Amino acid sequence: MLELDPKLLQFLIIISLMIISFIFEIVPMEVTALGTVGLLLICNIISIDEAIAGFSNKAVITIGAIFIISKALVKTGFLEVLSDYLYKFGGNNKWLTFSIFFVTTAIISGFLNNTAAVAIFIPLALKLCQKFHISPTKILLPLSYAAIFGGTLTLIGTSTNLIVNSFIENNSSIEPFKMFEFTKLGAIFCFVGIFYNLFIAKWILPSRAITSSLTQKYHMSTYLTEFKIEPDSNLIGKSISDFKVKDKYEFDIVKIIRNKIDLTIALNDTIIREDDVLLIQINVKDILNFKKDLGLLLLSDIKLSQNQLTGNNHVLVEGLVPQNSSIIGKTLSQLNYREMYSSFVLAISRQSELLRDKVAHIKLRFSDTLLIMIPKDKIESIREKNELIILEELDIHLRYERYWWLSILLLPVVMFLASFQIISITEGAILAAILLLVLKSISMTDVYEAINWPVIFLIALLIPIGTAMENTGAANYLSDFILNYVNSMNLGPILKIKYVISILYFITFITSAFISNAAVAIILSPLAILLSNHFQILNPELLIDPTRAFLMAICFGASASFMTPIGYQTNLMVFGPGQYKFKDFLVVGLPLTIIFWLIASYYIPIYWPILK
Repeated sequence: MLELDPKLLQFLIIISLMIISFIFEIVPMEVTALGTVGLLLICNIISIDEAIAGFSNKAVITIGAIFIISKALVKTGFLEVLSDYLYKFGGNNKWLTFSIFFVTTAIISGFLNNTAAVAIFIPLALKLCQKFHISPTKILLPLSYAAIFGGTLTLIGTSTNLIVNSFIENNSSIEPFKMFEFTKLGAIFCFVGIFYNLFIAKWILPSRAITSSLTQKYHMSTYLTEFKIEPDSNLIGKSISDFKVKDKYEFDIVKIIRNKIDLTIALNDTIIREDDVLLIQINVKDILNFKKDLGLLLLSDIKLSQNQLTGNNHVLVEGLVPQNSSIIGKTLSQLNYREMYSSFVLAISRQSELLRDKVAHIKLRFSDTLLIMIPKDKIESIREKNELIILEELDIHLRYERYWWLSILLLPVVMFLASFQIISITEGAILAAILLLVLKSISMTDVYEAINWPVIFLIALLIPIGTAMENTGAANYLSDFILNYVNSMNLGPILKIKYVISILYFITFITSAFISNAAVAIILSPLAILLSNHFQILNPELLIDPTRAFLMAICFGASASFMTPIGYQTNLMVFGPGQYKFKDFLVVGLPLTIIFWLIASYYIPIYWPILK
């Protein structure tokens, strides 16, 4: 085993700090990756050329181009129309309809970015839940799972596959992955996964989120909102306890703001004065009735008049902040929704976290949910901006924009050409994106909005870490550790290789549950090559080459993040709308992860033979 030289020790410390920052979200992930690259530069582990090499990496360029193509396709509304048409085959059969829904989600996720697919299908899922009177809690987590294992169907289904493929393209001795090389095992994952989804949806997942009325239809959880005490409020001179409203409403007073002073003690018994501001965590179904009963005024830095709030033209909708939204990091007071959409943000919800600041001053994060009062004719405008996923007033129709049919055809054409190796997937994706821009099917503004810049920067900044692993010998150190463990068993070389495939898959899905799957793929790909070389050197008479099988274990393992909400972006997207708890992911995600681990350990050596 290699000794820990200073460079290797420095690298291990830096990687440990990176992992801790990823897990606890000390700073955004791309900032963590940038800091990691900076430390590697300072410690002279990588050169400046190696540090910026990720930005010219084929995987990064390809992922960016596919974001653009996906945006053009989504703009047409074709996927919603197609899905709505397919669901009609299920008729009034609830579980047949949801089976079709999960199959459709999985297949489309094989060709689109998983996050984009889930953004499209969350409103469709809620529409089906309303139709069949079933809680969204039972459907949204299986939706995320379907998108995850659907991404294993093709080379472009998930960024992890493209990252590993880019790594082997730089290794001339290994043939790059083909477009549908993943489909054999991916199809098994989908088949087993969809049956598992139906099982947990029907018998395991609880019914928490409600779908019975307008304000409950897309109920997510309690919201933080603000109420101001009007001059004629019933509360003046009395306390909340005097009204015994705890018997009628579910709420908690977070603080009372009086003359810019925060009151935080014995709030239920505090005597209320005129102009007090109450920060209250309250169930979404109770907000408007609570306001009316106690004579309160809903408050925001951007206000609608009371006439507008009660106007017949306004509807109450919920908007989920998607992963690449331009409003992330901004406050409601900065967004000026009053002027842009004549709307009013009533409240905000952030998963299970208790918010304690004024609503208008909270910086928005990915997967936050806003409760919005908005005119019906403004809903389409706010949806088209892609700042929010609107979870109500779903309008399913084809949008006949310029060359809309080209947007629908380009992605399958690119995949067809790439699968027959007429052009590479990188060339095809770039040319398709250029064609869409030249023909004005998509604007440059659309392009800037379409590209998930945090993902692009994250992957580009993580790629130098793989180089650092090779420069410091960290990959050698880890491979020696695994080999010493395997060699301690009295097994033949073929069985040892199968055992290593299983170990690689295990290490990958465990680490992917807590840190970026892109980071895991980048760090472990050099390890797969070293382990393969070791077995080929020690067993030249057997003519073995397990390289492809080892890399496939990493690809599929990195895409099997079912156990935690932070393991995959789509899990975090459904966390709020489904009213999930962390333990829900563990209870239903762990068995699925183990099932996929066993399937992969058995089938990878069969579909990617070890013997030459």
